[in-house]
Amino acid sequence: MQDALAVGLFAFLPAALCLSQLCLSLLYLPLQLTQDEKMPLPKLPTKPAALLSAAAIEEANKSKPRPRASFKSASKPTEKQAVKTFPAAVDTTHAHATPSAKQSESRSAASTLLSVVAPTSSANRPEPKRKTPSNEPTKLFVLDTNVLMHDPSSLFRFEEHDVYLPMMTLEELDNHKKGMSEVARNARQVSRSLDGLIANTKDDDIELGIALDKLGSKDAHGKLFFQTHAVSQALPSGLPVGKADNQILGVVRALQEAHPSRQVVLVSKDINMRIKARALDLPAEDYFNDQVLEDTDLLYSGIRQLPTDFWDRHSKGVESWQQGGATWYRISGPLVSSMLVNEFVFFEGDGAPLYAQVKEINGKTAVLKTLRDYTHAKNAVWGITARNREQNFALNLLMNPDCDFVTLLGQAGTGKTLLALAAGLTQVLETKTYTEIIVTRVTVPVGEDIGFLPGTEEEKMSPWMGAFDDNLDVLNKTDDSAGDWGRAATQDLIRSRIKIKSLNFMRGRTFINKFLIIDEAQNLTPKQMKTLITRAGPGTKVICLGNIAQIDTPYLTEGSSGLTYVVDRFKGWTHSGHVTLQRGERSRLADHAAEVL
Repeated sequence: MQDALAVGLFAFLPAALCLSQLCLSLLYLPLQLTQDEKMPLPKLPTKPAALLSAAAIEEANKSKPRPRASFKSASKPTEKQAVKTFPAAVDTTHAHATPSAKQSESRSAASTLLSVVAPTSSANRPEPKRKTPSNEPTKLFVLDTNVLMHDPSSLFRFEEHDVYLPMMTLEELDNHKKGMSEVARNARQVSRSLDGLIANTKDDDIELGIALDKLGSKDAHGKLFFQTHAVSQALPSGLPVGKADNQILGVVRALQEAHPSRQVVLVSKDINMRIKARALDLPAEDYFNDQVLEDTDLLYSGIRQLPTDFWDRHSKGVESWQQGGATWYRISGPLVSSMLVNEFVFFEGDGAPLYAQVKEINGKTAVLKTLRDYTHAKNAVWGITARNREQNFALNLLMNPDCDFVTLLGQAGTGKTLLALAAGLTQVLETKTYTEIIVTRVTVPVGEDIGFLPGTEEEKMSPWMGAFDDNLDVLNKTDDSAGDWGRAATQDLIRSRIKIKSLNFMRGRTFINKFLIIDEAQNLTPKQMKTLITRAGPGTKVICLGNIAQIDTPYLTEGSSGLTYVVDRFKGWTHSGHVTLQRGERSRLADHAAEVL
């Protein structure tokens, strides 16, 4: 057996030697080929990690024609093409010699070819925000002085359009910058903004326009132009030449003739100036950017009446439980998506009525909580009970310690001040939730100003607080069993817990655990409203009262009032609530006068 195996091995050994020799010959075959055979392989590199020369690559590719580059192959290169196209991708960290000039040229040519052929992704291409179609020229808005003094940030409110300031506008800004009024502060703020825009700007750049996003505004994408040349445009002979409004109208006419392809529009808060501009066939518009709502009928009321088929459409999967003396419902249905947190809902159908407040919204489900009935005498607040549905909603907000900001709108006689004072006295003197009541209001006279008033801050503010004195008299008479002496002592105690403050001294203050009432809030600007609300410290509740139909501040409208501003901005916040009172409860004479006059 062993002899047979030995014979077999000796017979197989020559064949194995021949096979190994053949493999070695095939392995060293490329090294034995000469340059005349022109194999399509470059020479072996003589140095580690060195770049291949352009001549070697060109010589290696002579026998095989290279296909022409196309958009399809360039956008999705294969692995073999990537090796040939990106020679610069080879690691040159350990190279002992610098690349030659031809190699640099080949790399730059390859990168140039790629930048031309490879399509750029549209997602990475930065495009400015423009609402005007690209084929239409942007507008040129000429601003009147009253627009800048009304809203100091109006320069940056025109999006992609350009803004033009006549020289007379700058002159009027300079005339109104002195003083401590709101108009003077706004004029100074505009001057500071203009100074920041023209800082480090050459004279030629002022002629070509200054980018409005220079100060970091993300909404302004246009340019600011100044009047740098005198305008000799003649207006009708009936208009006085020296009046500032007429000079601005002349600038608008000259701009129209100088830029016939662009729409030049005058923006002014002055109604008479807009009328004169339209009479002269000049486009003129009001400044609407400060308007929170164009139609105040769309203002959030805080109350939603549920349809008669509410339970039929929302009873599927409804959950209910008792907690804290109230009934809670978790519902789902089509109306949930339009509800807001702390919005009041009511249903007065044939069955049991429902008065609830939206406490939570999670996706397609909402949690409702039934209200405390303040129309009943057992739930009276400082002897006051709610006389209608809206007053009941308002008292639920005023007596809720988790609600930090409450706004009450309504016409005269709806009980806004009385409800706020009653809720404040109860939570200051009985439950001790707050330490004192602070009352303030804007001092805008209805008629002629009576001049300066003598005395301290509270003595100066006392004539403006007649409404609170009247309501305090009503609240003091709610307890008939106290007698005259008891009512007098109660009145002194109440007076010691109510502080009257002026708006002029509010900046820098911080109120902690206070019940802050802002009366006649419709006369405040959004900026003034922000100043007051940001005074609130920990544990402070802020109540804003007002009637947007009775605005006495010049240049303020129902849409631009600070009260409208905060109602729209705070809706849906977990710690705020709003109610619009509809029904007057002062007297039948006051209700009839409010309706017919």
